[in-house]
Amino acid sequence: MARDYDGAVRAGTMAAGRLHRQLGTQALIESQGGNIDVFGAIHALGLPLLLRPLKGLLGAYLSVPIPGVLVTTERPMSIQRFTAAHELGHFSMKHEPSLDDESILRRMPMSPEPGQAFEETEADAFAVAFMMPKWLIGLHCARQGWQASDLRRPNIAYQLSLRVGASYEATCRTLVRYGIIRPAIMRELLDTQPRSLKVDLLKDYRPENYRGDVWLLTERDEGTRLDGSRNDLFVLRLQENSGGGYLWDLDQLIASGFAVVRDEREAFEADAIGGPTVRRVTAAPEEAQRGRMSLSERRPWQPTMTHASLTIEFDLTGPEQEGLSRAERRHLLEAA
Repeated sequence: MARDYDGAVRAGTMAAGRLHRQLGTQALIESQGGNIDVFGAIHALGLPLLLRPLKGLLGAYLSVPIPGVLVTTERPMSIQRFTAAHELGHFSMKHEPSLDDESILRRMPMSPEPGQAFEETEADAFAVAFMMPKWLIGLHCARQGWQASDLRRPNIAYQLSLRVGASYEATCRTLVRYGIIRPAIMRELLDTQPRSLKVDLLKDYRPENYRGDVWLLTERDEGTRLDGSRNDLFVLRLQENSGGGYLWDLDQLIASGFAVVRDEREAFEADAIGGPTVRRVTAAPEEAQRGRMSLSERRPWQPTMTHASLTIEFDLTGPEQEGLSRAERRHLLEAA
């Protein structure tokens, strides 16, 4: 075990990097997009996992009689993922058994009050580096065309947090850890609550509640994979060449299991006449589901000729429920 806080952070970070190389996660995400599948990594390592309600705990790592981890079902998916990564860190670094409560969120590396239990610090550092490696942030920024200066904007930081599968606050703190933004910028970002960002994205549409996240999707998300929760909403903002008769086929969106709850067009260029517009569609999943969403832009009288398309793999069945993890269920379905 490390002898000081800085050494513990380094040890946890290095252990996470070794596991990424062992599992080949970077190559996988470069090819298909998405975030780090923490529960998939636990399954790949053959580490027993139990998901269940835990009173007063977020998770636990047990080492006897055999190693295993527990994760609560009573927290949002981002916290479940961080907890699972923390317990995976205990396992990877051969720590003593640990019962972990809300303090793992408060003392994560670069938080205001780092802890003094260095095994816990190692596991916290492992969790951050495993869930949000710097290369993952770089991949998503490159795909979206975001520069470091863009990450000072709350709406961009929020969309990044969804794509890396972490909370908004954890993402902002991690950007400081990697030297991408300054602590003062982080404090400004944290003054903005995610709920207000969701309200701005949804405009005059009001869902029953704002527990779910709101994904802003564009052509840059073509071919990617999204991992979200059953209450999440999609806002699709797509260029549409309506002047040439091309329209996005929303019947395909409906066939993919979504309800169109808002549909409008915005001028692509305020002074342009007959040029492209922006189709802005808000879609809600009809039920918790995983699958593929495909849309085509085409002329209604030429349905076989596609001008543009958008295809996204999605899993909106989170958070994790009691029983098998979603990763284990996917593995069983694929093996059947």
